[in-house]
Amino acid sequence: MRRPPGRGEVVSLLRQHGLRPSKALGQHFVIDPNTVERIARLARVGPGDQVIEIGAGLGSLTIALAHTGASVRAVEVDRGIVPVLREMVEPLGVSVVEADAMSCDWADLLAGSSHWVLVANLPYNVATPLVLELLGDVPAIDRMLVMVQREAGERLVARPGAKSFGAVSVRVSYFATASVVGHVAQAVFLPRPNVESVLVEIVRRELPAIDPALASYEEIDRLLRAGFGGRRKMLRRSLEGLIGEAGFEAVGIDGRARAEELGIEQWGKLVACLRSSTSGLSPS
Repeated sequence: MRRPPGRGEVVSLLRQHGLRPSKALGQHFVIDPNTVERIARLARVGPGDQVIEIGAGLGSLTIALAHTGASVRAVEVDRGIVPVLREMVEPLGVSVVEADAMSCDWADLLAGSSHWVLVANLPYNVATPLVLELLGDVPAIDRMLVMVQREAGERLVARPGAKSFGAVSVRVSYFATASVVGHVAQAVFLPRPNVESVLVEIVRRELPAIDPALASYEEIDRLLRAGFGGRRKMLRRSLEGLIGEAGFEAVGIDGRARAEELGIEQWGKLVACLRSSTSGLSPS
């Protein structure tokens, strides 16, 4: 069974095809077979599973995922790398698609199954917006295992009161549960990044944390923008003109609290308060 390529083979492939990691695309290739095999194990996939991999690069992680027995569809935006990727992974039965994950037609990309696991080594500049887009717009993805910059990962999984907790943390928790399941050393990348990376598992809830009939994601999102727009301010100040002191009391939330102290359930209560007021945010 062919192992994923190590540093020597990755360097050789790049030289052979006149390629180099793209700074514009945020490319950092994993050059350690043990690391990608560990990621494949953490993905918890096997025969019968449908896996979509974003940013497949030269196919190191793709090969490890294919060895699990799962059906793998690999997406890569770099047209210079796609022919090399096809050469590396199509013999293993992997389907390769040249596409940009930030603008592709996800319904078309995921055609053939209604249940997918996404595995990705995400460029640091697109990780958070892509995760939120997939949670909000692509319900066919049941679970994700994403490798992201440590700071971004900590924001995705943070709980109320934590230093990294913010609006992103609340948005993720509306749709899913998230946890850091591993760390990845800088030395396993080519080129070596200046930041640390973590592996984050995101599992979609069967139903959103808040009943959409009581508080839609769009309503919560707009309230989060207002609340966190005045970060470190008391809610009664950052939400001034939206919720009065009586409103906070009605839903059992202290108006002196700050946005980063509230979990998704409390934000849902604040939306309910707005709905009951004539000056509230209307649903989209």
